[in-house]
Amino acid sequence: MTVKPIGSRILIEVKAGEEKTASGLYIPTAAQEKTNTGIVIAIGDTDITVKVGQTVVFDKYSGTQIVVDSKEQLLLEMENVLAIVE
Repeated sequence: MTVKPIGSRILIEVKAGEEKTASGLYIPTAAQEKTNTGIVIAIGDTDITVKVGQTVVFDKYSGTQIVVDSKEQLLLEMENVLAIVE
């Protein structure tokens, strides 16, 4: 299945949370906090400042979560993107 965002929306693949602490202890999946970063998978059809493949930081409670080919992805408005990670 392919998802193509429309308008000023982007589709990102959410990065996984940290699996272990700095001291080497493993964190259970249920206790891992979701990160606010992801990789841009697809962009909408209006003037968007990010490109496919870039890593972005987004608002914590923004977007709509969807599952595409068993991968968790997030569809969000460009206005919810806070920064590009370089």
